[in-house]
Amino acid sequence: MALSRLAFVGLGAMGLPMATNLVAAGFPVHGYDLRPESRKALETAGGTAAETPIQAADGADAVLLMVVNVAQAETVLFTEGALDALAPDGIVVLMATCPPLAVEHLAERVAARGRRFVDAPVSGGVVGAQAAKLTIMAAAPAETLRFLRPVLDALGDRIFHVGERAGQGATVKAVNQLLCGVHIAAAAEALALAGRVGVDLDVVLEILSGSSAASWMLGDRGPRMLEDVPPVTSAVDIFVKDLGIVLEAGRGAGAALPLAALAHQLFVSTSGRGDGTTDDSQVIRAYRLLNGDGA
Repeated sequence: MALSRLAFVGLGAMGLPMATNLVAAGFPVHGYDLRPESRKALETAGGTAAETPIQAADGADAVLLMVVNVAQAETVLFTEGALDALAPDGIVVLMATCPPLAVEHLAERVAARGRRFVDAPVSGGVVGAQAAKLTIMAAAPAETLRFLRPVLDALGDRIFHVGERAGQGATVKAVNQLLCGVHIAAAAEALALAGRVGVDLDVVLEILSGSSAASWMLGDRGPRMLEDVPPVTSAVDIFVKDLGIVLEAGRGAGAALPLAALAHQLFVSTSGRGDGTTDDSQVIRAYRLLNGDGA
């Protein structure tokens, strides 16, 4: 049976292009966001704007949640009634980055109401969302994932079935964010050292990018670390949140994560001094302050 109607809740920087890509792929999408301008943008793209989550989810085969956290997902599904408005045997697709244990508990509540659940966090940022080239780490029974696969294919170009149980997708995303956060912090530390001794940072970055020290994050964030006010593609506060989730996942699994903890503190300190909305490459400012080199 084909998906005849989708609901999409959370039309933010990533959610809106994702919902728009679903519309472009031919899916009837009813979208909701607190911001009227986001609802209007979806309508302009050919979707249907809903005034409430329950209106968006009414009779839908699946509701995709691109919200900030599990608390928002719970509000949408239970407090505001979107879950009960879904079609019988409808699917809740949580695509936000959330703590694994919290995702497990949410899935249990959804199942108790007779609906299915897909734990499907994404990676790729706003650029990936706009280009429909997200990496999607989906955990759900194989049959459920097969049914939902056309939707996921419209959103990403790398779809992975990482497990059958809710929380497994969230764990894989946490592992991804652990490495991303630590790589950004390590790149910032290296460039801060080079800058302190007065080496030409453009030359250093060129050397590192072509050596065994290279990483994707160095190549992407490194150039922006050399800018005073770079464009924001992912904010410092995103990694304050995501590395916090990583540490929570570590506690839940009984796993020590000392590098993630240190990286988290560097992002927290950068945010704490008022730079939380700057590009995450600006965690380098934490090192400059530690070294007495100013912001």
